[in-house]
Parts: sequence; C-alpha cells; structure tokens
Amino acid sequence: MRYFSSLLSTQIVAASFLSLFVCHNSSAAPASTPSSTQSFFDFSANDIRGKKIYFSQYRGKVVLVVNTASECGFTPQMADLEELQKKYSAKGFTVLAFPSNDFKQEKGSREEVQKFAQDKYHITFPMFDKGPVTGSDQQEVFKFMTEQKPGMIFKDVRWNFEKFLINREGKVIERWSSITSPTSKSVLEKIERALAAPM
Repeated sequence: MRYFSSLLSTQIVAASFLSLFVCHNSSAAPASTPSSTQSFFDFSANDIRGKKIYFSQYRGKVVLVVNTASECGFTPQMADLEELQKKYSAKGFTVLAFPSNDFKQEKGSREEVQKFAQDKYHITFPMFDKGPVTGSDQQEVFKFMTEQKPGMIFKDVRWNFEKFLINREGKVIERWSSITSPTSKSVLEKIERALAAPM
C-alpha cells in the first residue's frame, strides 16, 4: 500500500510538471498547421469492439476526446467523464475515450479495458480501440488534434487523460492537461459555450 501511494504521488507530480507545458489557449505556440478545410469529422477509428466508426456521425456535436488508461493515477476521472456525458449528451455533446498504453498503464486486452471501464465506472460514452497517441505510429486523429492545439513547449500528448474539445464544426477549440478535472469550472464553461454557439 505504501508503494502504491508513493507511485501514485510520483505520477501526479510528474503530470503536474508536464501540465505546465500544455496549452490552454490557441495562441500559446506556433506549430505546423493542418489543412484549413480538414475537420475532426473527416477521421475514423475502430471502436473497442473492433468496428470501424466514421467520425462524420458526430458532425454537429460538441466532442471531448480523452486518451485514457486503466492503471493511472488519473483513472478516477472516468467517473467525471461519465458525469459530463449524462449532463450534456441530450444537448448534442459526447465524450470519446481512446485507451492507450503509450505510458505503460493500459496493458490489458481490448476486452479487459472495456470490462474495467463498464464494471467500475459504468460508462455510457463511446470507447475506441487501444492505440498510440504519440510517436511515429500516432493515430491520425491525434496528429490532427495536436497540430491544431499544440502544447506550450511540447506539441505531443505528454500523459494519460489529456483532453481535447472539438466544436460543432470539427475544430479543436481547447486542450487541457491531465490534472484538469473534467468537471472543473473551466471545462464546463467551455463545453457550455460550445454548445450554445450557432452552427
């Protein structure tokens, strides 16, 4: 138990340090610019059951994309993400979870990942197949999002549970670090503003 507490504290301190370099606004850093006509809704990915999902089905919705992991100190944020899903889904909002083992904290099979999320957190939001969110094998949608919303110093995702907010036009309008709670005031305000914006 003492080892686990120490490990958890180390994770949180590390993520806190990394969060200093994560952008919370669009003017934080220069970066390569994706096509002005490209949209989040142009991409696709396999869901946790292996079925290909075209993101065009989310067109017109406000989307919160989160890279998740089952063995992270921030894993309890899954409960907060489910709270957001229940609060705003009827207004045209959804959470999309993308499990990743990039930080060695999502080691199970897709079946184990899904079972854990459903049994422990009773999630109702879509979950996608495990995949890389960093590096040369980075999923295309994460490449798109990090180019649209780079970090202050590091463009790439630096830890589990980073969050990208997509507006109804498919553009990344906000990015939060791991330490920002999904139900924090800043996140709620941005979601509500995006939902209220005219299409």
